[in-house]
Amino acid sequence: MQEQILILDFGSQYTQLIARRVRELDVYCEIHPFNHLPEITDNIKGIILSGSPCSVREEDAPDLNLDQFRGKIPVLGVCYGAQLLAQKYGGNVLPSEIREYGRARLNRVDSHYDLLKEISLDSQVWMSHADTISDLPENFDIIASTSSVKVTAFKVQEEETYGIQFHPEVTHSEEGKNLLRNFVVHICGCTQDWTSEIFAEATIAELKAQLGDDKVVLGLSGGVDSSVAAVLINRAIGENLHCIFVDNGLLRKNEFEQVLESYQGMGLNVKGVNAKDQFYEALKGITDPEGKRKAIGRVFIEVFDQEAKKIQNVKWLGQGTIYPDIIESVSVKGPSATIKSHHNVGGLPEKMNLKVVEPLKSLFKDGVRNVGRSLEIDPKILGRHPFPGPGLGIRILGDITADKVEILQEVDHIFINGLKEKGLYDDVWQAGAMLLPVQSVGVMGDERTYERVVALRAVASVDGMTADWCHLPYDFLQDVSNEIINRVKGVNRVVYDISSKPPATIEWE
Repeated sequence: MQEQILILDFGSQYTQLIARRVRELDVYCEIHPFNHLPEITDNIKGIILSGSPCSVREEDAPDLNLDQFRGKIPVLGVCYGAQLLAQKYGGNVLPSEIREYGRARLNRVDSHYDLLKEISLDSQVWMSHADTISDLPENFDIIASTSSVKVTAFKVQEEETYGIQFHPEVTHSEEGKNLLRNFVVHICGCTQDWTSEIFAEATIAELKAQLGDDKVVLGLSGGVDSSVAAVLINRAIGENLHCIFVDNGLLRKNEFEQVLESYQGMGLNVKGVNAKDQFYEALKGITDPEGKRKAIGRVFIEVFDQEAKKIQNVKWLGQGTIYPDIIESVSVKGPSATIKSHHNVGGLPEKMNLKVVEPLKSLFKDGVRNVGRSLEIDPKILGRHPFPGPGLGIRILGDITADKVEILQEVDHIFINGLKEKGLYDDVWQAGAMLLPVQSVGVMGDERTYERVVALRAVASVDGMTADWCHLPYDFLQDVSNEIINRVKGVNRVVYDISSKPPATIEWE
């Protein structure tokens, strides 16, 4: 079995980031809710206890029987996880006199402990806590401190159990990756053999065994996830994979033709389906964002199902589901059983009565891209910005018409092409344009105009959970604005969205 690190989630906003950092070390890890502990098998080499928005002093705080693994395999408690270790074994956790949030400096580092090898004195760490460990149990030793937090890190005597008050997984902790490497590689003894190449090779072999001579149908979107999933399945079963690429009329300008051509150049068995009119008809008069999403999803299922039935003896539905899509959501009061719904997932398996195959379900987005590179997939596909499942349908605020789609496609085309021409595209995580349901007064030549307003949006992010607006050069924004107003009939005003997530979202609907 694949060796792994087990991450127990107490609800921290940073839990997925811990997993990403461990995987960057070429070590497989899984996130499980703290109260859904899996069987502790020999392949689990270590356990990380995450942070939490809760306080260990609360009556109904997340709790766990640590005796079942403590002292048997290495354990690292992060923030709440460290406080839980201290409190459960006789220590004391109290409210901090001053809530410590943000950057701090280590003024004591006992680097002869394995966890702190190559961690510098005065190293910057990131704190985020309202409680502090005031007293440790007798057999716990302090191994690092800051000027305001005496117990910044500790070790339990005669066992590989550690706790740290800061977050090594965030980039603000300058040597956090070194600390995680110390724990995962040197303390847990992981061999760092979970590479993209090995993942691809193993996954293809598993797919061959799982699928045999069965046929699989897969809906391609033009994005990274479905593309990499398709190539993996294709490498396993060849022509028995049937791909369907639906033009919902809400794609970017010329995207249907360009993406279809690139897929066929990759040797995939792809059928393109022009269903624009069906989607426009279903969307007629709908202005509510959720109503639009449901209409788009319903018609996609109908079109996909209709095309899939033309393929005889299909037994499997392939999907590009990735790890964040399937991780159970965890609330402050404990994990819920809900799983994030995904626009490519909802409804299809039940309607079509097919078994589901998801070759990417253990990967984050960056891992998917790395696997894609190892499969030598076209960099243009791997480098594509994320694009919402409902497409331009949720970038046109208000009702959808073919004329509005055409206007927004032209605006989006100018913006995205401009980013590429100026070498800015790869510095942006996601970009696009919104067509607003307002009109503004303008002047063109000697005439007054009363035309549409578009908003440009560009954000920097790692995974979309948080995002900062991109500080694009003013000259670039000026040139793009002028080109849009001069070339796109019906638009006389361009604005740039400088909202970050949170509190705003990336999309407007």
